Amino acid sequence: MELLGMSPMRTKMTRIVTVLLVGFILGVRSGEARKGKVTESFAYTGISCRRHTASITDFGGVGDGKTSNTKAFQDAVNHLSKYASDGGAQLYVPAGKWLTGSFSLTSHFTLYLQKHALLLASQDMKEWPVLKPLPSYGRGRDAADGRFTSLIYGTNLTDVIVTGANGTIDGQGSFWWQKFHKGKLKYTRPYLIEFMYSDTIQISNLTLLNSPSWNVHPVYSSNILIKGITILAPVKSPNTDGINPDSCTNVRIEDSYIVSGDDCIAVKSGWDEYGISFGMPTKQLVIRRLTCISPYSAAIALGSEMSGGIQDVRAEDITAVHTESGVRIKTARGRGGFVKDIFVRRMSLHTMKWVFWMTGNYKQHADNHYDPNALPVIQGINYRDIVANNVSMAARLEGIEGDPFTQICIANVTIGMAAKAKKVPWTCTDVEGITSGVSPRPCDLLPDQGQKKIAACDFPAEPLSIDRVVLKTCTYRVNHM
Repeated sequence: MELLGMSPMRTKMTRIVTVLLVGFILGVRSGEARKGKVTESFAYTGISCRRHTASITDFGGVGDGKTSNTKAFQDAVNHLSKYASDGGAQLYVPAGKWLTGSFSLTSHFTLYLQKHALLLASQDMKEWPVLKPLPSYGRGRDAADGRFTSLIYGTNLTDVIVTGANGTIDGQGSFWWQKFHKGKLKYTRPYLIEFMYSDTIQISNLTLLNSPSWNVHPVYSSNILIKGITILAPVKSPNTDGINPDSCTNVRIEDSYIVSGDDCIAVKSGWDEYGISFGMPTKQLVIRRLTCISPYSAAIALGSEMSGGIQDVRAEDITAVHTESGVRIKTARGRGGFVKDIFVRRMSLHTMKWVFWMTGNYKQHADNHYDPNALPVIQGINYRDIVANNVSMAARLEGIEGDPFTQICIANVTIGMAAKAKKVPWTCTDVEGITSGVSPRPCDLLPDQGQKKIAACDFPAEPLSIDRVVLKTCTYRVNHM
């Protein structure tokens, strides 16, 4: 059949052109498919949604586990920072193994790791810039000089999210642990995620593996949500603390699982005279639905760097298994500062060395310039509704002579002792307080008030402002190679 108004020759030529055009279009599309360009949907709940989206592959990222992507990540962040005032932007990291050194984020920004995305920390020390020591510490923790920048880092930022579909960040820490044990580090090891002087931060739905040192470290920051984090490190790895809020206000940590070589959560606020001078406490902190395994440390530690003060900490629904202690307070002469208004309830503990541990004799100091007359104030420590089994010792409570730990309240606690438990389940010196409904019987410095006081050690009823933060559901589509 001829096309209307066309000669047979023109009709034949039109058909040829049409076939060639269709073939060209199909060829382009098949070429794109061969190159692996795909469109993916993803979603998360966040403090903010973003107007602009890009993939790390748009900036030359290669997910082969061998190619360094440090420049690609930093170029991507720098490019996307221009959208901060236009609805913000996010960087999508698809499945793959993305080798990278340290890179810094920007405000109004989301870093999203897809389910099978793996960030691998570089073992090239040239990819880790060095920062000055934290002013509230006065020196590095591993060495007196500065510290390596954290893998994912930000300072003076607002509205930042690091999240994913349980994507993974592997710090490849054994490289750093060996250097630490051999004393070959000039600077303090990097952390996996750190934000300084920042506000409105979310870290959620990620797996963190083998950090060189601490895993998550918000410092001098406020309004922080850490949720749905899995942290895994060998139980003998050095200083692999899970989550360390440090001189921060309004922090919420929840629904997380931590296996660590150090404290699962360590609350801090500066070290000796440097922390006292800096004077920024950690306060208004919520910890809930935490599971911890740490045979040589605590589920929750307060200190030892607490010289700026720690106040109004609320922990509930905590599970610890094969962990040295449930809650530990660490301080000493020269620390100064305070730990007060601490509230803990509904702990389930299994195979513990101690349930409660407080020590005023933790003697690690930043240097020899601390003031031995700077005495810490430890008061208003409240524990209730706790069940523990297979425990070696119920409590070791050691205040400071002339500076007792006061207003300790422990109620409705049942501790099942291990078959080879210590003969004396409680040891107490330089402490003052009360107990009610506690078994085995506490020490005389914490007299039993009887069942009528079983509801003592009240947990605050009024929520903190961080508990009023409501997350939004954000959905997107992204094209990437």
